[in-house]
Amino acid sequence: MKKLLAVTSCPTGIAHTYMAAESLLKTAEEKGVELKVEKRGALGVEDELTEQEIREAHAIIIAADTDVAEARFAGKPVVKVGVAEGIKNPSGLIEQALAKEAAPQASSTADFASQVDQAKQERGAKRSGPYKHLMTGVSHMLPLVVAGGIIIALSFIFGIHAFEQKGTLAAALMDIGGGAAFALMVPILAGFISFSIADKVGLAPGLVGGMLASKLGAGFIGGIIAGFIAGYTAQWLKKAIKSPKSLEGIKPILIIPVLSTLVVGLLMTYVIGTPVKAIMDGLTHWLMGLNSANAVLLGLLLGAMMAFDMGGPLNKAAYTFAVGLLGDHVYGPMAAVMVAGMTPPLGLWLATLIAKKKFTKEEREAGKVASVMGIAFITEGVIPFAVADPFRVIPATMAGSALAGALSMVFGVTLQAPHGGIFVLMIPNTVGHLLAYTVSIIAGTVLTAIIVSILKKPKETA
Repeated sequence: MKKLLAVTSCPTGIAHTYMAAESLLKTAEEKGVELKVEKRGALGVEDELTEQEIREAHAIIIAADTDVAEARFAGKPVVKVGVAEGIKNPSGLIEQALAKEAAPQASSTADFASQVDQAKQERGAKRSGPYKHLMTGVSHMLPLVVAGGIIIALSFIFGIHAFEQKGTLAAALMDIGGGAAFALMVPILAGFISFSIADKVGLAPGLVGGMLASKLGAGFIGGIIAGFIAGYTAQWLKKAIKSPKSLEGIKPILIIPVLSTLVVGLLMTYVIGTPVKAIMDGLTHWLMGLNSANAVLLGLLLGAMMAFDMGGPLNKAAYTFAVGLLGDHVYGPMAAVMVAGMTPPLGLWLATLIAKKKFTKEEREAGKVASVMGIAFITEGVIPFAVADPFRVIPATMAGSALAGALSMVFGVTLQAPHGGIFVLMIPNTVGHLLAYTVSIIAGTVLTAIIVSILKKPKETA
């Protein structure tokens, strides 16, 4: 019997990672195929694939939007897709993997080395997309953002300005969350974008470029630019520098880090930092001075992006935009993104209650799970419904989230915690205009449920 292995990973490591794994395992069981899935989630690597398992496997399925250490699969047939494909099309992926021809046995050490090099080059080309590098940076940055944001919010329990009094617990919490965790946000983002591009030699220049972006006031946009410059510079130097074998050992720890750090450092200091800072300052001032009409448009856009692909590129782009502005003390977009991300699963849950005949028993049970995911700000809870009926569910969720985001912005709601959903309401002073925040969530949820209930056909006649 052919044995398959799989790896799943998403930028946040919360929902898509585990949903894809569960979908693949369930389908493999139905097909009678032996499958093991390595999950690279927020808790780290779970069910890690061993070298022996990789050697014995017929093929590997990679359903991931981040780097998953693919070099270890060199020489093995690989089916590589985004993590969402693992949720939507597990049967097709398993069939593709089974249909792959087994890797030929290497006739010699030289032949095997050649196969390894070729496989690395092919996979390197596949994973060189800027979106994947960006998402790798974002996935490593998010734990810092969430931890820092929640700890900052905890300091508000003692009063919104309590942290200004030195020596107090509130001041210590602000120093931990804002002074340490948030200070590392941009360097880690840049560092792991660069790491995704150039591997270990990209980490040092990326971290330095990100730190310079923070110091110069270029913010997360500057960090993203620094990460890509550092990564591609280090990658080019790896290929361009030809050194004697006696000096190969110092190339990755001395020559490449020094040269690439100099390049990104000088570019950030003299060329990129100042204009990007001007852009960030302009964006901040524009957001702080939004009139009602512009606020509505921004809220509509952010809300629709959050619901369109439910954890995909547009969703992550909206979330990253809002998170990046937290460091500049702009809190309105974060509130809009949070309410817009909560309403799709909550809306589907409500729809399963008010239009029971239009959902199967399994879907009604899934609605209960979606409600819990919704209140926790896990938009992916709506994915099972969207996969089953995308042309009715996705427009409904986009409408509800756009309304929620627009209301949040026009009401001037602010949110200083980057995650947590409804649970952040337990922390005093974290949400500005709490009633409007709640109304936005309810309005988006109700609109989603109404549209779904109207568009969907009863299961008896569907």
